[in-house]
Amino acid sequence: MKGIALWCLSVGFLAFGCKEKVMPKGAVVPDTPNIVLFFVDDMGWQDTSVPFWSQRTPYNDLYQTPNMERLAEAGMKFTQAYSTAVCSPTRVSLMTGMNAARHRVTNWTLYKDKLQPMETNHKTLQFPEWNVNGLSPVAGIEKAVYATPLPQVLKEAGYVTIHAGKAHLGAIGTPGEDPLKLGFEINIAGHAAGAPASYLGTDNFGNGVEGKEVWAVPGLEKYHGKDIFLTEAITQEAQLAMDDALEKNKPFFLYMAHYAVHTPIMADGRFVQKYYDKGLDSTEAKYAALVEGMDKSLGDIMDYLETKNISENTVVMFMSDNGGLSAVARGGEKHTHNKPLSSGKGSAHEGGIREPMLVKWPGKIAPKTVTDQQVIIEDFYPTILEMAGVENYETVQQVDGISFLPVLAGTQSNGTRPLFWHYPNEWGPSGPGIGASSSTRVGDWKFIYYYNDGSMELFNLKEDIGETQNLVKEQPEKARELAKTLSDYLRKVEAQIPSRKDTGEQIAYPDEVLITHNG
Repeated sequence: MKGIALWCLSVGFLAFGCKEKVMPKGAVVPDTPNIVLFFVDDMGWQDTSVPFWSQRTPYNDLYQTPNMERLAEAGMKFTQAYSTAVCSPTRVSLMTGMNAARHRVTNWTLYKDKLQPMETNHKTLQFPEWNVNGLSPVAGIEKAVYATPLPQVLKEAGYVTIHAGKAHLGAIGTPGEDPLKLGFEINIAGHAAGAPASYLGTDNFGNGVEGKEVWAVPGLEKYHGKDIFLTEAITQEAQLAMDDALEKNKPFFLYMAHYAVHTPIMADGRFVQKYYDKGLDSTEAKYAALVEGMDKSLGDIMDYLETKNISENTVVMFMSDNGGLSAVARGGEKHTHNKPLSSGKGSAHEGGIREPMLVKWPGKIAPKTVTDQQVIIEDFYPTILEMAGVENYETVQQVDGISFLPVLAGTQSNGTRPLFWHYPNEWGPSGPGIGASSSTRVGDWKFIYYYNDGSMELFNLKEDIGETQNLVKEQPEKARELAKTLSDYLRKVEAQIPSRKDTGEQIAYPDEVLITHNG
């Protein structure tokens, strides 16, 4: 890679010099900020005491996340931030700046060259040969997207790059399974799998258990046999890694990507009893404890930054990889855990893709600010590089994301642009919005097209955040407009489309279906 340089931001109050400044205790550090991306697995929009809606909900009163509250008080809250509906597509978009329709890692990855069983066994759809091998930093890996990873660009710009937690970026036996091959200098507990065999140190995090080899969390042997939760162990290791970065007198990028709050839903003994005492069923009590343990980690990281006197020169970003789990494995009624949003993980509805997002940057972002600006996961790639002062960088991939730095500065919005989601796959469970689909949001309007039966949904999210009223029949012109916007994009990026098993013919684009139905 060539043409990487550090530069000085000069827009509004985001301006900072290229000089060095002397921090307390005599440490000389560059003005370039440290960046912490705190990335949570399967955390829903409602899994927090921070309200991301216009009003508090019972869920905001159930979950205890005081450190998310602390982060929101110090920075900006995004009420309309989006990822994809499942994990690997989101993580690849984050690391490449590409939309899932373009990078084609459209479902979760694990085994090399293999489609998921629920895809090969589908009754009516033949799914495309999507990039089951995930992200690759080198060319020539079949069924993988060749791209320049975000940490590689940061590393070449002088950052110490730290991966902590879940990777889930490439299939077993491919370069993408190892964060150290993606530009990270330090890898803590990251590998190909997307869930831990166990959260418990007393279980060795699943190591040594027959049948759990794929899911066993690697690299935390010093905690084996100890009474420690996985979230805590990863946090302690991340602090040690930041210590090493500070000793090198270099800025660091910490990708703090917890396995929590993904299944298996296991009790974090530090917090679970209070939720039992509240009368929650066993599963939901354990889930709430997982959430609180994640939040405790966030607090520990922020405390570390303050103790080391680097908080004022550190960006802290908070995001989730997809909507909260609701279709399976949870207590209570399915598809309700993210209300007022509809459905959850795996769904094209808001419960599957809208995420809690917070950003703190002292002196650059006004405290206690809230924005309804729409952002999507691929926007993090150019934003983080701009925060780091990296310009003129070259990538082998086309970056779809748009920097939201002006939004953080309060100087301008990103305007109204179409957002796109593409999931030509099968997740497994059933429920609202779950199934092979493509969708777009333009302003307040959202359009979803389902490949299995050609059905469509049109919602006005401003008036109907719960997606309860399908307006396709009442608003045919708007449906036609968004169907064309979506279809044009899918054609432009050459998105993969499922076919019919019985005929082998590709499923029609949504605008073609509307033309057929409406003449």
